[in-house]
Formats: sequence, structure tokens, C-alpha cells
Amino acid sequence: MGYPRIGPRRELKRALESYWDGAITAEQLHDTGRELRKQTWLRLAQLGLTQLPSNTFSYYDQMLDTAILLDAIPDRYRKHHSLDAYFAMARGNDSVAPLPMTKWFDTNYHYLVPEIGPDTVFRLRADKPVSEFREARELGLITRPVLLGPLTFLLLSQAAPDSPDGFQPLDRLDDVLVTYAQLLARLDAEGVPWVQLDEPALVLDRTEAELDAAKRAYQRLANLGERPRLLLASYFGELGDALQAIAATGVEAVAVDLVRGTTDGLEALAGKTIVAGVVSGREVWRTDLGSARVTLEALRAMASEVVVSTSCSLLHVPYDVEVETELEPGLRERLAFAEQKVAEVVALATGTGDKFQTELPFWVPEKASPKAQRRSPYAVRAKAQAEYLKLPPLPVTTIGSFPQTDELRATRADAAAGRIDEQEYERRIELEVQRVIRLQEELGLDVLVHGEPERNDMVQYFAENLEGFATTRFGWVQSYGSRCTRPPIMHGDVKRTRPITVAWARYAQSLTGKPVKGMLTGPVTIVAWSFKRHDLPLAESVWQVAQALREEVTDLETAGIHIIQVDEPALREMTPLRERDQAEYLQWAVEAYRHATSGASDRTQIHTHLCYSDAAAAFAAIDALDADVTTIESARSHARVLAEPTAAAFSRGLGPGVYDIHSPRVPDVAEVVELLTYASKSVPAAQLWVNPDCGLKTRTYPQVQAALRNVVEAARLMRGKV
Repeated sequence: MGYPRIGPRRELKRALESYWDGAITAEQLHDTGRELRKQTWLRLAQLGLTQLPSNTFSYYDQMLDTAILLDAIPDRYRKHHSLDAYFAMARGNDSVAPLPMTKWFDTNYHYLVPEIGPDTVFRLRADKPVSEFREARELGLITRPVLLGPLTFLLLSQAAPDSPDGFQPLDRLDDVLVTYAQLLARLDAEGVPWVQLDEPALVLDRTEAELDAAKRAYQRLANLGERPRLLLASYFGELGDALQAIAATGVEAVAVDLVRGTTDGLEALAGKTIVAGVVSGREVWRTDLGSARVTLEALRAMASEVVVSTSCSLLHVPYDVEVETELEPGLRERLAFAEQKVAEVVALATGTGDKFQTELPFWVPEKASPKAQRRSPYAVRAKAQAEYLKLPPLPVTTIGSFPQTDELRATRADAAAGRIDEQEYERRIELEVQRVIRLQEELGLDVLVHGEPERNDMVQYFAENLEGFATTRFGWVQSYGSRCTRPPIMHGDVKRTRPITVAWARYAQSLTGKPVKGMLTGPVTIVAWSFKRHDLPLAESVWQVAQALREEVTDLETAGIHIIQVDEPALREMTPLRERDQAEYLQWAVEAYRHATSGASDRTQIHTHLCYSDAAAAFAAIDALDADVTTIESARSHARVLAEPTAAAFSRGLGPGVYDIHSPRVPDVAEVVELLTYASKSVPAAQLWVNPDCGLKTRTYPQVQAALRNVVEAARLMRGKV
């Protein structure tokens, strides 16, 4: 259904960052893209795949690519050259802010949110899908272009700022369909036999009007006179009520996720080709080929043809497990990355390969700890914290990390390779902590952080220090643009055998009289951003991590750290897509967080952070977390979330995020004051915190110094007003 695109050794990441830095030309960047596409197609063909996807490559994001394809470019970006406009929409620049960015369904991939208004003019710019088809054809390969479907594109877009009340991007469906019809005609003229239209939005709860729109859209596209055959691809869950709507159209094939869903109701697709997603595109465990074959046999009685595939794009897994020679052999043989998953698809389609049983004996947990609560209600804790911490109004802090410089990366690499000893490693990290503390004091921040120079990643660092996790060397997965992570692999029971963050927090606090935050990643996020066990209920995995973090919180407090941030950016991300499943999830997710944090005393202030979560929909859950201060992403969305009624009712400390760290641009003082002024209309000033919207690790020190200087000055001006 799609393949990783960042490159087996992150070649695209390096090319992108070199282009942004001015070290290579646009043509050199395009050369890297062409080479990566070529390598992918040739390897997939070599592995035996008989239908190759194309147009799955992107320099940043497929939603952004679709906006460009339809020429749905807001006017403020059009003054830039085409490639510069593309990256301005993605990252912003000195003159324009980027588009908002949020999570792709319940994955850790981020997408850019297009703006669609009543007056948006759609024009076909078919260069990319057509040129990639031609590239593959020159290699002797006929591919299946993959397009984001019109329903999903519009349902995930936002209304342009000047849109009238009540306008929804889906209102423009008919106009978008005209452009899709033109594109299908172009592809048909090129000799394209099949086109894949991705519609994952159809696995969510949809209204009758939205289902009617889906049926109407695909009836219209299917009735076109000249077009390739159409594969409507659903993934991340079952189609549910959308199944009947799609079955009633003339599309020739439908892809279904049979890892998260079942074959129930698929009789409705009789007469169509079913593309059976029996190999997980999101997890790294080998497929039970015997079980998958049973599913495929059941499908053959329902459909005119059954095609074997992955459940979704393999964008969400690393390239190749065979290069992970440092993994324990018994674990490695149970794993399958993208390359191995393609081999599994081929084995299932051709009837080769042996059954591989990956299920382990089901884990039976010990009796869980009772539900935990903080010792006192929030009002009592807030008074104790105010008396102890003595913070000014609108305190300024950061989310935790400071820039990860080349020197820091070299230090970690030298330590891992044995080129420096532990003593030299710690000396270098101490110097960086000193630098970060001194900088924050000079700038005038109120609550400091140690900058996390010893951490490679906010989840991997904890995985490396907890039993039950394994980490990879080359297992990179794209998060957004050039940003990649190496998700740890949960393979056993999680236990904390020693303090993880205490020594560096204590050292940082010894350098300053201002409070230093202890920095932890929350239990839901550690599990969400890892490849999870599937022999253990998800709630039990999260609870094990929560217990380990509870021990860490206790030790931080004992070490004199009285502000502790426990981040849960994945709280909303891991929320089930269907409403019927959400209440149960939120109950155990909140209980796990409270268990991790409830051992702290009243005067210890607990912070949490949620980035790219739908905070408007999750304020009740945020309140239930019982944290004293919550920071959220809102800079890219211009604090729209604070217009929600639930925000006005929020009674605890709130930092809405006034500086978008995912863009290289530096906000000026007036811009930050404007955001804080807007925030103060919804949230009392006594509750407001001033902070960037996420960690600073991806930025440079000159950018960070300039931005934080403006943020501190804006907070000073706002204090004068309030």
C-alpha cells in the first residue's frame, strides 16, 4: 500500500537539511529523490511484488502534496518559487508562518493541514503522479499511482481563516471531483492500469451526510468514461457503515485492513476485487502466515478476486531487520520490517513460506495497584506550590530539550563506539548542561530545564534504561519532513532497576537558585511511540511503565526537584478511532498517568505536555490527568483551541504555546504578545504560563536565543498589563 521514503540510511533527511541550509541545489535534492524512488521500485520488483505503488514518495508530506496537486495554495505562499512555496507551507520562513501540523489518525506521523475556503480555485497540477509513473516505466516497471482520496483530503483540511460560519471544506467536494476526474483522464492517457485512492477517513465515525458524499463521489469517479481501474484503499480500522456506501459504487477494488478489522460484512463486496491487508503495516512482529491464509481462504468465497497486501502503507515501520545485527537473535527472528513484510505478502500470494507463530503465552498480570490520586485537591496543592515556588505571574519556561548540536551527537557517538570513556562523556554533558542553565538565566526564564543533552530521543532514552525494551541502530521511521525516530520494541515486562534522570536533574539544580524541572516521558507516550507487545493487553503495558515512572518521580522529589514534567503528547494519538471504544481507553490511560504522578507531595508541581493533540476534544481527559500545569501546542493554529468552551472552564495552569518550534522562523515580540493577549481572554492570567509549543532540540542556538529573548520580553510586557 506504500513504502518508507526517507531512505534506508536517511538519505532524504540529509538531502533536505542540506538544501534548507543552502549546501546543495534543488536539482541535487531532486537527484536524491529520483535515486530513492528507483531503489524502492527495483527492490520491490526483485522481492516479487507484482503491483508496485508509485507517487508514495514525498519531500515532506502526502497531504501537502495533494494540496499542491490541486493548486490549493493559500495566496500568502504564492509569492515564492514552487519548491520554496512548498517548504514555506511545510516549515515557514522569515516572512510567512507554516500551515498547521497534526497527527495522522492514531499514528506518530504528522501531516500538514491544508486550508480550503469557499473561493479556493482548484487547478490540476499533475506533474508528480505522472512523472513518477514515467520514471518507473523507464525502468521497465508499470506502477499503481497512489493518491489521497478526495473525501479524506477534504475531511482532514481546515476552513480558510476568512471562511463564513458553517463552511466546511467538504462543501467543495464537487469542485475537487472535477480536478480528480481530469487527473484520472491524464493517468489513463499515460497507460496507467490501476489508481489507488486512499480513504482512511472512512474508518472513523461518519455522519449520514458524509457517507452520502462518499457514495456520490465514487459513483461519479467510477462512471467516468476514460479512467484507470480504481482501488479504494481503507486502513487503520474497519469501514463499518461506509462499507455499504462504497459497495454500491462502481470501483473495481477495495482494500480492507484485516489486522485491525475482520471479514465480517465483506460479502457486500461480491463482484469486486478485495485487497486483503493481512500483513500489518504498523507493527514489527512477523505475520502468522497460517492464520493469514485462513483469512484469505474465507475471502475467496466472497470476492471475484483476492489480492494479498499490507494493512496500510509501510511508511510506519523501518526498512530492514537484517541490518540490526546487535539485536538479540531470538528477538530478531520474531521481527519483520518493511523488506520482510513485502516478502510475507509474496509468500502468502504464492503459497510459499512456512507458518510462523508469533503469539506467546498470554501474560497474566499480578494484582494491579489501587487507583491513585494526589494527596490533596488541586486548590490545596496550588496554594502550597505558590508559597514554596514563589513564581511570578505568567512564568516563562520551555518544554524540556535544547538544541541537539553536532558536538552533542558526536559525543554520544564517541561514547557508544568506545572512543571516549564514561568520565569524559559525563564531563562533556556537564559542560552542555552548564551552558543551557547559564543561557536561561541570562535570558530571564523563570523555570529552567537542563536541556536533555544526554538524551537521543524522548522515548528511546527511557527504553534504553528500562528492562523489557530493545532498541535498534538503523530502525528509523519518519515522523514528519526530515524528522525521524527509532521506535523501541517492547518485548518483555517493563521494570526500572535504577534511577534514570535523577543525577542530571540534581546536577542542573545545583547550578542555579531558580527551580529546575525534572523531565519524564509519560507512560502512554512511551508505549504509543514504541512497537508494542501483542501478547499483552495494551493497558497492562502502559501500567507497567507507569509503575516505573512512579518510582522515578519519587526519587526526583527526594533529590530536591519540585517541578516535574511528565509529558503525554500521545494521549489523544492513541485514542481509539471509533467513539464506542474511547471511554474505556481514556479511563485506563488517565489512571496510569495518575498512578505515575500521584506519589508526589502537594508542593511538588506536576506538569504535562500535549503536542499535536486535539486538545479541544481532550480537555476533559486533560483535567482528569490531575496535573497542575498543562502545556499544549497552539502556536501554528494561532491559539484557536482556546476559543473552545472547554478551555474557558479549565481551572488549572495552562501554557498554550506561543512559539512554533517546528519552523525556523523567529516570532517577534508583538506576535507573542498578541497570542498571550488572546489567551488571556479565555484563561485567567493567574493560570497562564508562557512557553514554546514543544521541545527545542530541532532548532539551532541562534534561533532559540532570539526566539526566547522575544518570548521573555513579551511575558514582561504582559505582566505590566495584567
